[in-house]
Amino acid sequence: MRKEYDFSKAAKNPYAKKLKKQITIRIDDSAIDYFKGLSDTTGISYQNLINLYLVDCAERKLQLKIAFA
Repeated sequence: MRKEYDFSKAAKNPYAKKLKKQITIRIDDSAIDYFKGLSDTTGISYQNLINLYLVDCAERKLQLKIAFA
């Protein structure tokens, strides 16, 4: 292994902005069961399905409508 490396001609990772960030989130069992069911039919992991859904909501700038009784 070299003692020094020359990174002056290195290129930045073009996918660095698309990397996922790990967080902790509390989700109801019913929501998890729903996405796990979708996972069984689609073959996509339920975590990826949740991420895809949230990304879609964010891209379309959807607003949650909450009605209080």
